[in-house]
Amino acid sequence: MANSINRRNWIRSSAFIAGGLAFCSGTIGKLSAMPKRMLRSTRALTDSEAALSGPFDLKARLLANENPFGPSPAAKKAIADALDKSYQYPFMMMSQLSGKIAAYEGVALKNIVMDSGSTPLLHAAALCYTKGGKSVITGDPSYDDLPTYAEEFDGKWVKVPLTADYKLDLDAMEAKVDANTGMVYICNPNNPTATVVDTAKLKAFCERVSKKTMVFVDEAYIDYLPDAQAATMIGQLKAGNNIIVARTFSKLYGFAGLRLGYAIAQPETITMLKKYSSAGFNISSTTLAAALAAYQEKDFLAETLKKTNESKEYLYSVLKQEGYDYIPSSANFVMFPIKMDGKKFSTEMFKRSVGIRDWKLNGKDWCRISIGRMDEMEAFAAAFKEIS
Repeated sequence: MANSINRRNWIRSSAFIAGGLAFCSGTIGKLSAMPKRMLRSTRALTDSEAALSGPFDLKARLLANENPFGPSPAAKKAIADALDKSYQYPFMMMSQLSGKIAAYEGVALKNIVMDSGSTPLLHAAALCYTKGGKSVITGDPSYDDLPTYAEEFDGKWVKVPLTADYKLDLDAMEAKVDANTGMVYICNPNNPTATVVDTAKLKAFCERVSKKTMVFVDEAYIDYLPDAQAATMIGQLKAGNNIIVARTFSKLYGFAGLRLGYAIAQPETITMLKKYSSAGFNISSTTLAAALAAYQEKDFLAETLKKTNESKEYLYSVLKQEGYDYIPSSANFVMFPIKMDGKKFSTEMFKRSVGIRDWKLNGKDWCRISIGRMDEMEAFAAAFKEIS
């Protein structure tokens, strides 16, 4: 019928009415036109591979930087309450959550795009800014999801070694920027080292380098810092610099399985990212309801951070007692060098029902261990003492 309204156009218009959220109006058509390999998960995350390589029923699952304290009671109640209306598209909830984020960060709705975790937004940026063989510059090691995805679509990956104290070497990364650079990717705090760079130096870096290329600052773990608002680069964006700041609910909020993240950038950048993502339409109503209840729930977040730090201090004490060094952590995981082959170490820990990640760093074997509940840390300690 000529006067019928197709669902896609209705979705688009409803989104604007609900609060000005610019949904990706051509998502369905764009997805159908994409290469088939783009429509599937191009690779399992290394943390996923680690989880699948061992027993599912672990005493201590300390391999994926998850927050074992989980979502807040308010978030859980909101999920249950949202079920009755889960047959509805969650336009209003998307608008409300975007509004909360915008108000807290001091930006406009046009500066925000949400998605099911920050991963789709990292992938969107990879496709957008490294197409045509452009390069992405990262620390080495650093979180590799974005650059690996870029490589699968003909982008180039330029790796820059860390400093002697295992931090991102901003000066060396800046020196690598050239005419073929599509993006510089900064994970701060960095994964897997859990180190953080000097805030003033990073701000100056963003101001200079963003004049030459896009700077993507992944702040997945920033909520574990003593003052996240002081450390964020969102102020650099508000000053007009050409950067993307990504955030996730997967860590301190405990939403890793619920899947919710967002990016804040200049309006024209947000428009570009939406062309390569769902623009939030794949976020469930239950997840949005939970996020609305949990966002900036200060008492719960503070308690979760307190318990995380208590478990971290316990881990430090265990490592010291066993004669091991470690990299001081600014996140919810710790890296320390081990005294045997990394694969053997992780296998032996799995045998004892403890999941951790082994890593190669500067040619040596390391362990990256996520911070768990105290009972999980005690399970790690018992297994570790048997093989250390």
